[in-house]
Amino acid sequence: MPPYAEPSPRIWAAFGLRHEVAERITRWSGWGGPLLVTLMAGLMRFWNLGSPKAVIFDETYYAKDAWALIHRGYEVNWDKNANDLILQNNGHVGIPSDAAYVVHPPVGKYVIGLGEWMFGFNPFGWRFMTALLGTLSVLLLCRIGRRMFRSTFLGCLAGALMAVDGLHFVMSRTSLLDGVLMFFVLAAFGCLIVDRDRARARLAAALPTDPDGLVRPDAHIAESTRLGWRPWRWTAGLMLGLALGTKWSGLYVLFAFCLMAVLWDVAARRVAGARHPYMAALKHDTGITFLATVPVAIATYFISWTGWILSPTNGKGGYFRNWAATDGKGGSWSFLPDWLRSLWHYEHEVYEFHVGLSSPHTYQSNPWSWIVLGRPVSYFYESPLPGKDGCPADAGDKCAREVLALGTPLLWWAACFAIVYVLWRWAFRRDWRAGAIACGIAAGYLPWFMYQERTIFFFYAIIFVPFLCLAVAMMIGAILGPPGSTERRRVIGAASAGVLVLLIAWNFIYFWPLYTGTAIPIDQWRSRMWLDTWV
Repeated sequence: MPPYAEPSPRIWAAFGLRHEVAERITRWSGWGGPLLVTLMAGLMRFWNLGSPKAVIFDETYYAKDAWALIHRGYEVNWDKNANDLILQNNGHVGIPSDAAYVVHPPVGKYVIGLGEWMFGFNPFGWRFMTALLGTLSVLLLCRIGRRMFRSTFLGCLAGALMAVDGLHFVMSRTSLLDGVLMFFVLAAFGCLIVDRDRARARLAAALPTDPDGLVRPDAHIAESTRLGWRPWRWTAGLMLGLALGTKWSGLYVLFAFCLMAVLWDVAARRVAGARHPYMAALKHDTGITFLATVPVAIATYFISWTGWILSPTNGKGGYFRNWAATDGKGGSWSFLPDWLRSLWHYEHEVYEFHVGLSSPHTYQSNPWSWIVLGRPVSYFYESPLPGKDGCPADAGDKCAREVLALGTPLLWWAACFAIVYVLWRWAFRRDWRAGAIACGIAAGYLPWFMYQERTIFFFYAIIFVPFLCLAVAMMIGAILGPPGSTERRRVIGAASAGVLVLLIAWNFIYFWPLYTGTAIPIDQWRSRMWLDTWV
């Protein structure tokens, strides 16, 4: 494992800092840099979080489902005018008892409900946890990028890019499940990265050293050394279970990450000198990989249904809770507990719903268009008159007030090139970092191509936004130039990379009104509709 890169002494000399001060800054920058980037991200995400004071887009489902879950243990059917009553009475409304049929597992709604429990049944309360997880995901990405690239600068750059991504920003300020799913997926990825480093360090420590103190490969040690229980891999399994318990699309990530972890073990044993690395990994690593991920994830998923399982079985509990004792009574599976058979039936019905969902929607999109921002989703739109709801009195015409789930265009379009670079780097340079980034993008993106007829939306792409930012940071690292580059090459690379980053930051600021629901004159709104499909 290469050491962490340190800033050139010339940088500190340019600022007039003594050597001791420079060393102290370098030592603390590993956490100080990521925390500063996270602070910036948090201030933006929590600023005026309760605005718009409305139930926007699918908050109409998840905010109310979350409130019901933390009070009853299962989702309920709300009256059609419930949204208005909640906003008018600051959440002081009665909770129905009639169970509702919902099609997503409960973890993400419990997370949202935690914010409601702390701050009330209001827009700030139901957005608090998604804003918190969105902020913490920036910290995770900074640290993950730093560990992968062995560079505090590139790690902080990856986090900063995600901090100014419009889709991540909007999803962090909206009470939807996909931002919660993204956080757990990123946390699982980070755990596996740490596990990779710890496992390779342990394997390297077992290898012999020559008279010069250099570690040498050894076939016997590489094929026989056990790497222990690997707690970070078990933690990854827990995070993947929470992802699966938020949305079923986490299942694809579970399979992809398990495969990636096994291939890392094979590569580590090959480097250590194993003549049969696949057999060695199969014997010593694959079993623990399976136990630490798949069973842990499945167990976590079932535990997340505890509220539904413990609800009454007399027809007054969760939806389908009494199915095994009524419509499902008898049969060859009657030896199983009623709650398990009822839950299995519920899950089967949910599966049928998902595969058959083809109802047209104004903002549905094909995954081919996601990467180029072909069809963003409008969560909220109003046309206030001059002098009202933030519209300037001298606007002349009506204003537009919108919350648009749109990625920062220049960042996403740069990511198109970054993906090509990452794939090239993985295929021709065998760079494991590029392979890991490609795996994260593929796990969150490619499965949706199997559902061409299904009603799907661009904001599902939030799950792989962190990996797009890692890809762009890796490409910018290449633009800056490899170690040992000439001063001319460094200057050109730094100037080019700096221009790109500043343009991305400017682009985020330019679209800020569309991310926050700020009222702007209609002409300014039209000037931001760069593509006809954004309207």
